[in-house]
Amino acid sequence: MKVRDLMTSPAIGIHPDETVEVAARKLTNHNVGVLPVCGDRGQLYGMVTDRDIVTRCLAANKLPKDTKVRDVMTGQVLTVDPDMDAGVAAHLMGRQQIRRLPVVQEGKLCGMFTLGDLARTEDGVMDAADALSDISQNISSR
Repeated sequence: MKVRDLMTSPAIGIHPDETVEVAARKLTNHNVGVLPVCGDRGQLYGMVTDRDIVTRCLAANKLPKDTKVRDVMTGQVLTVDPDMDAGVAAHLMGRQQIRRLPVVQEGKLCGMFTLGDLARTEDGVMDAADALSDISQNISSR
């Protein structure tokens, strides 16, 4: 099974010039913990998580209404191609200790692939469990 068969598409994203306040509302409204940060043409610049907002904005005494997403986002993120095998992507998630991957094709965001997407399939349950186990144990092959 390919990533494209399981990914969530379209992904809910945010522009880097939006405020952290807008990002927090989007996270809440869509019940997600991460937003891909994309330019006007869909190019991926990074990701912003609820944790980024807490640690890089609130804990730094910055005001969410005055702080841009670009100032708190994680810039370099691992991505996958929609034609990658879902099991390989799950292994990558476990090895890199991440729970979600932006799916990029021809330089543009086309979806998000998460452990939850993988766990919804009968074949993917074990891959998701293995990846989550690696993430939870703080195993790193670096």
